[in-house]
Amino acid sequence: MLEIFRTDDQKISKIEEIIKGAWIKLVSPSAEEIEKIATSLTIDKEDIQAATDPEEKNRIEIEDSYTLILIDIPTQEIRHREARYTTIPLGIILTQDNIITICSEDTEVLKPFHEGRMRNFSTKKKLKFVYQIIARATKIYQQVLITIDSKRTEFENQIENINNEKELISIHELESTLVYFSTSLRGNGNVLNRLTRYKDGRLQRYPEDQELLEDVIVENQQAIEMAQIYREIINGTRDLMSSIMDSRLNNTMKRLTSITIVCSIPTIISGIYGMNVDGRWMPLAQTTHGFMIICMIILLLCILLSIIFKFKNML
Repeated sequence: MLEIFRTDDQKISKIEEIIKGAWIKLVSPSAEEIEKIATSLTIDKEDIQAATDPEEKNRIEIEDSYTLILIDIPTQEIRHREARYTTIPLGIILTQDNIITICSEDTEVLKPFHEGRMRNFSTKKKLKFVYQIIARATKIYQQVLITIDSKRTEFENQIENINNEKELISIHELESTLVYFSTSLRGNGNVLNRLTRYKDGRLQRYPEDQELLEDVIVENQQAIEMAQIYREIINGTRDLMSSIMDSRLNNTMKRLTSITIVCSIPTIISGIYGMNVDGRWMPLAQTTHGFMIICMIILLLCILLSIIFKFKNML
């Protein structure tokens, strides 16, 4: 999908042609759209396609007529039939007259811009636009991190009711998300550090741009620290859940063992009395009601052994 926007007097509008100061938004672009932009603005098609490749790394590449910036942004995907968070690349290409964004999906990062909800936004101030995009992505990272921590808290509050491995898989998914986030945020941090040294005479700079860039660097560093802290906490939560499940398994095995020992008493005694020997040598064999007496003895032994196991917390 190809859309073109331009701001005039702090208002954004959708236009049909590529003109100076326009923002070109590409979402999962087709081969024809990539060819059109590459030809019109003299951009390498591979650089446009790079943002649609989930394996692309965060980086900045300065070419003769444009600059490519690749960052990672958070998004949702379906894993194990549930919505999970992950990261995807977002490409930003700066030319002398235009800014182009490329992404494999219509991301929440860019929606406030083309919907007119972003303050102090201008498609003509391209460097500032880049900083605002990264700031918006960092804010979403922080919001998702808080959501992940809330889910982790829910697991902790219900930890006594965990009965199967489903919860362990869910906590592992949260930990995997934090790994993706930490890696992506560090990559974005490298891009921001590179931007502090970025010099391009083709692009006009504004005094407030440097202050905004510094604020974005601070916010990104805070997001990195949040991801690291939450990851360590989730590691502890997962270890606790594993320990609880192992303890429950051990208790179950201990109870089963105790029950097996108790149940073995009737088997042993009945086995002895079932031996092919003369009945004269078997206790109570000639006694009136001997069978009932033996059953009562077996029952008493089972009850006594059960009390002993109960006292030792083995039942």
